[in-house]
Amino acid sequence: MPELSIGQLAAIADVNASTLRYYESIGLLPSPERKNGQRRYAKSLLDRINFIKVAQQTGFSIQEITVLLEGLETVASLSEQWELMAMQKRLELEQRKKQINSMIQILDSGLNCKCLSWSECLEKIENDGSC
Repeated sequence: MPELSIGQLAAIADVNASTLRYYESIGLLPSPERKNGQRRYAKSLLDRINFIKVAQQTGFSIQEITVLLEGLETVASLSEQWELMAMQKRLELEQRKKQINSMIQILDSGLNCKCLSWSECLEKIENDGSC
């Protein structure tokens, strides 16, 4: 398997090299092998890095990401802590999804609206249900 330098992995993963060093320092990424003093990463780490990025973008804390990654790597059944956290975060994400969908509907209505102001639009919606 070809090994990547930190710069190569960072470019492919679309993160800064400092982000990879940070992930390594807090245990989200394993310490890489070194050749001639340089970090060398397996390309297979891209899936893990993408998981971390998506988790962060959707509101997971570093501690929660750590628990999720540890739970996914164990051979035994999922720990109770992992399962409870995963269920709770799933509920939070579903709620955020509903909020985002509501905002998309509001924006779509506004884009299709010919009103001159937001208050005029709201008045029309209250009066006849459409704008």
